[in-house]
Amino acid sequence: MVTLTVTDTGVQAVGPDTATAVVTADGWSADDPSHELPRAAVDSVGGVTTGLKLLPGVIRLRRLDSETERKLAAPVEGTVQLPAAPYLLCVEGAVTIFIRFDGEATMTGAGGDPLLSFSDCRRVTVGVGDRSERPETVTVSQTPEGVATALSVMSAGHLTATPDRSRPEMRASPPRIEFGSVTTIPDSVAARNPDSAVVFELPPSLDYLVPASSLAHYLGAEIRVADGADVSPTLRTATLEHEFEPNPRYQSAVASLLRRVFLLDCLVRGADSNGRDVAEMELLDEVGLDADSLSRSDIDERLEAYLDAPFAEISDRLPDWHLSMYVSPSYDRVRTLPYLLQNVPNIFLPEAKPLGTDERLSRSLDDFYRADNTAADEETAGNTRATKTVPGVTPVKPVLGPGRVHGWLADGVPIDVFKSISSAYEHRARYPANSQSLSVVAVLNDRRMIDESTDAARIYESAPSELDLDVTVKKRITRAELAAVFESHHDLVHYIGHCDESGLRCPDGGLAITDLEVSNAQTFVLNACGSYYEGLELVEKGSVAGAVTFDKVLDRHAARVGTTFVRLLIRGTGAIPRPSGRGYAPSLWAPVYRSNGRSEFPTRTLIDRPPYRRVGIGRNGADSEPSYGGGLSAYLTRQYPKGQSVNAHARSVCLC
Repeated sequence: MVTLTVTDTGVQAVGPDTATAVVTADGWSADDPSHELPRAAVDSVGGVTTGLKLLPGVIRLRRLDSETERKLAAPVEGTVQLPAAPYLLCVEGAVTIFIRFDGEATMTGAGGDPLLSFSDCRRVTVGVGDRSERPETVTVSQTPEGVATALSVMSAGHLTATPDRSRPEMRASPPRIEFGSVTTIPDSVAARNPDSAVVFELPPSLDYLVPASSLAHYLGAEIRVADGADVSPTLRTATLEHEFEPNPRYQSAVASLLRRVFLLDCLVRGADSNGRDVAEMELLDEVGLDADSLSRSDIDERLEAYLDAPFAEISDRLPDWHLSMYVSPSYDRVRTLPYLLQNVPNIFLPEAKPLGTDERLSRSLDDFYRADNTAADEETAGNTRATKTVPGVTPVKPVLGPGRVHGWLADGVPIDVFKSISSAYEHRARYPANSQSLSVVAVLNDRRMIDESTDAARIYESAPSELDLDVTVKKRITRAELAAVFESHHDLVHYIGHCDESGLRCPDGGLAITDLEVSNAQTFVLNACGSYYEGLELVEKGSVAGAVTFDKVLDRHAARVGTTFVRLLIRGTGAIPRPSGRGYAPSLWAPVYRSNGRSEFPTRTLIDRPPYRRVGIGRNGADSEPSYGGGLSAYLTRQYPKGQSVNAHARSVCLC
């Protein structure tokens, strides 16, 4: 459900998956709605203003006394004078905004964002329509040909064919995929998916179809399965034939082409008044690309121009790719692809190596904390989070491609990435996007850890008031009481205690998560030894994301990890992509997202060592990089379009 919130400067729409849209109003004075809006509007507010500044999108203007409709460019080119009449303005982006007003008005580009201005104070009604609640479903056969048919219509979620599709708000949710004996493509999907000028011909194998999905989705390509297995993967337009080498080089080449097309689209759209602050604009001239011409070109023409350009000459001056997913080539994982594609990830086939004993031992918490000699004494004394045998986990070391953040949608227990499972994406849609307050429950089930509990509670209570945290601390609760915590609706459950083969330890025994009816804890932190399987089961039972541990953890180190984790979340940190190669500290210059007031996009922060060094979004334009889904920070800060999971140290993994 999308809802509208009145702010000091206008109106903000917040929807599922943290999709947002902002209408900034000059001299805004809130009031009750005074106009009738289309039935598609699910919420509305009224107000008085002298002008409204809108986010770019597909803009439709209807004059209600004549029922004439006009489609305007985004951004508006030049100035459009509107004579006195009743009007309905519709802006289609990640959410749909309706604006109803009467009288004369002026529409201008206004520095890149469309501006609707009035000669005097005017009463307006702003409404919001919900696109995200209705992702259609396509049904195809469980064959390579069926998968090709489904992937060919994923681009129905695009709201534009221009370079503006590189903007997150111009990519709505793709249709869902189901398998059945009869192929069914809803008329609404077919209508938004015209015949493509780009064709991707592939061998009849999921090993080729799955890695092609993100590039095909962004290009709006039609995927065709060739008759023979020995055919070379080929991308075609009317005047182009681009052939790829077979696997394993194929998937890397596809990822490289996706990055090229996407980033050059970002620069081309940045050439208009929307992107005058993008510092890399001059790179287009270096590779001989005419932004003005390309901004009006179809995707097949842009693809040809981008492939002809000497991209390698400027590649290292452009951002690394934001997200790489490693997806098993199975039909079950194909059903999860639509949840990923909106965020434009690289998609690779999963490959991992066993983690040797020596390497696993070298990845110790002592590296992170540079612990003193008392750590050895603690280890000898057995002061760990385990009271009995912890469930065994055999981690593997993924073979990673390019990317700042890596997700593992495959079997196995990986390090250096976040573990992802299909049910997490399905569960996310059932949680409210913007509850009245954020419910946090901290559970302390071992009195020896009282200091950690006290520190965590203090950090939660110090959160900015706009987060509106409702924090409850529970101590020494029984299995039934702990089960009730997880089965009740909470934004975050932070468990501090022990875990063993019987489950999460309580005074009357262990709570096995398999015994829960459902988990309604949207996110969780299980700061206990060997909590991986309990966390995995919480996600299967209904949670979206969480942080868990692989093995035994020293009490003092676990306490520091737990409180540091909480502090990062409360301060608005969106992601620590992975540990460093040496140990557990974040990688040097690892990108971290932090909230920036109520802005739609966060500032980008670089970590060297405390205090943080900061850079703004003007350099690379954070809004030109896709946001990505399913992490703790996305739910705790509410400031982010999306975030991703935090991998606190190599003995822990995030599930989402």
